[in-house]
Amino acid sequence: MVEYKTSGEIDAMHAAGQVVARILAAVRAQAAPGVRLAELDATARDVLAEAGATSPFLGYQPMFARSPFPAAICASVNDAALHDIPGPYRLADGDLLSIDCGATLDGWAADAAISVQVGRHRPADTRLIAAATDALQAGIAAAAPGGRLGDICAAIGAVGRSAGYGICADFGGHGIGHEMHEDPHVPNVGRPGRGPRLIPGLVIAIEPWFLAGGEDAYRTDANGWTIRSTDGSRAAHVEHTVAITEAGPRILTSPDG
Repeated sequence: MVEYKTSGEIDAMHAAGQVVARILAAVRAQAAPGVRLAELDATARDVLAEAGATSPFLGYQPMFARSPFPAAICASVNDAALHDIPGPYRLADGDLLSIDCGATLDGWAADAAISVQVGRHRPADTRLIAAATDALQAGIAAAAPGGRLGDICAAIGAVGRSAGYGICADFGGHGIGHEMHEDPHVPNVGRPGRGPRLIPGLVIAIEPWFLAGGEDAYRTDANGWTIRSTDGSRAAHVEHTVAITEAGPRILTSPDG
């Protein structure tokens, strides 16, 4: 069931979104060759604690997972697209790192993700991240009151397909509010003019993720969490929490509010 938020509730979610923005800024600044992924997770936990917030990721166990998620962030490197668990791995020069994180503050959640290049930049990774970012912007632009959910999905998919990247609809955006994952599901492909109406008060996480090799298929690691490209190609993942308002889309996880 889709739950619609009042303007005051959206303001409360914006406060949670600003915690997420601070986490992502801190982790981006820290990500460098030689830094362990577990150190990035520790930084995220410090930001959460300072804000009086908690992580909706830590201990989360959806139906597909064999065990609860053990960290405050997902830290996915190179061919890992989603949900990788931060551990002892040290970032290497030229790695492509995707960080996904959330925050729950005063009972309201927000969720966002970034992809960054560690050290040396590879032109292919630059293009991949740029396409994912363009798709996110296109999806947000389509999140206008009176439109349809399919407008957002189609806008994302059009960017990814035109660039020749793989797109999987199994994991994508989602409603968000008191819980990190709520209705509706927001896949990264779709048809314009289809799906539920975009009504003011709807809050969704819009999150394109593209696979550089062009295949839509993925595989899951033995840990039950990490999603990887089947062909070993790199992946990029970006995300914002966005509210549909009478004035248009409001990005709740943007650093400038």
